[in-house]
Amino acid sequence: MEQPAHGGEPAGAAGDAAETLDHPLPEGVRRRVVALVADAFGGLTVAELPAPLRQYARFTASRRAKFAGNAMAAALDADPLFRQRIGERFKQGQPELAGAVETGTLPAAADPVDVAAAAYVLRPPGWVKLVAAAGEEAQRADAERADEAGRRELERLREELAVARDRSRGETEQLRHDLDAARREAESLHRKLRSAQSDVKRGEAALRKAQGEIEAVRAESAAQVSAAESETRRLRARLGEVEAALEASRRTAREGRSVEDMRLRLLLDTVLDAAQGLRRELALPPVSVHPADTVDAVEPGRMSPKDIAARALSETDPALLDQLLALPQAHLVVDGYNVTKTGYPTMPLEKQRLRLLGGLSALAARSGAEVTCVFDGAELAAPVLLAPPRGVRVLFSKPGVTADELIRQLVRAEPPGRPVVVVSTDREVADGVAKAGARPVTSALLLKRLSRIS
Repeated sequence: MEQPAHGGEPAGAAGDAAETLDHPLPEGVRRRVVALVADAFGGLTVAELPAPLRQYARFTASRRAKFAGNAMAAALDADPLFRQRIGERFKQGQPELAGAVETGTLPAAADPVDVAAAAYVLRPPGWVKLVAAAGEEAQRADAERADEAGRRELERLREELAVARDRSRGETEQLRHDLDAARREAESLHRKLRSAQSDVKRGEAALRKAQGEIEAVRAESAAQVSAAESETRRLRARLGEVEAALEASRRTAREGRSVEDMRLRLLLDTVLDAAQGLRRELALPPVSVHPADTVDAVEPGRMSPKDIAARALSETDPALLDQLLALPQAHLVVDGYNVTKTGYPTMPLEKQRLRLLGGLSALAARSGAEVTCVFDGAELAAPVLLAPPRGVRVLFSKPGVTADELIRQLVRAEPPGRPVVVVSTDREVADGVAKAGARPVTSALLLKRLSRIS
């Protein structure tokens, strides 16, 4: 390694002072110099680095080039010792290029930028000319690349211009075609407008003619009404005369029949007295049923469950259940667990049953309807100890029989025509009882009604 001379300044410093750049490094050469310093940076110890660069000692070469490029370039220019150490590392890494730069025998195939970067670091005699030549070569290469790019851009613009011209010609032809079509359509619309105006004029003439005919009909009608009123007054006078004659004939008939009426009344009283004696003798009860009462028909004012369903009430309106239970002799059948598991599924089964039966007892007391609550007992290990509340019949299905089947049996046991309301969300149960003549309602409807009671 070359030792510093003259009080610690490295050899060649006097030559550096003699040769200096009068303009900044070309950008390509600067980037190559920074990359060269970043590569050689890692071979130096922390003590060998200038103080401003020691903070980048642990960086990778790419991170040093990115974050410490300016600092390395400034240290390389201002610190001859640091430049000498970088040059030695460069000589070790690229001895052929370094030897060619120092001897001035540059190979023809060498990259001018690499040569300029090596010359800037090694600072051989005439290094300024090498850097300037590299800058000029780089500028020529940039200019050539710019010219080539300009030519390619010009060709691209020419192609785009040709395409634009073709598109413009096509669009112009299309616009002309559209314009011709618009003109033809406008002419057609003008013809239709003239035809419509003629139709309007004919319609106005027909309207005036119709108005004249209406006025004539009105006048004729007024004359006919006047004549009808005169005829009505004449007929009323004739009717008065006929009624007077009829009343006179009735008085004459009544006077002639007075004796016969007295004899007929006497005979009728005799028959009535005999009938009353016969009734007392036979002890017949008073008549409460008439023959017409035995005919099966719908009486006015009496509603069936189907009539209630046809009213304008929502299927979720509790008033619908009130109307159904208001029917005469209504019977409410409740699918117990279906209702409780819809309303309060998290409670134990025992508390579910007690809560539902309490609400049904209050509903039975208010409505007066017969209430039967059915629970599924097929899986019960022992009979349920439960005291049914007042007004509610509580049933559990037998083993092997589901609560759904027990509900169908209850519906089939009722006589035809009795209002039966079944509460269940099970679609199979609802369809089955509907076919048997019962009215199904959802569990949510009953829960809403019970919530009003509580």
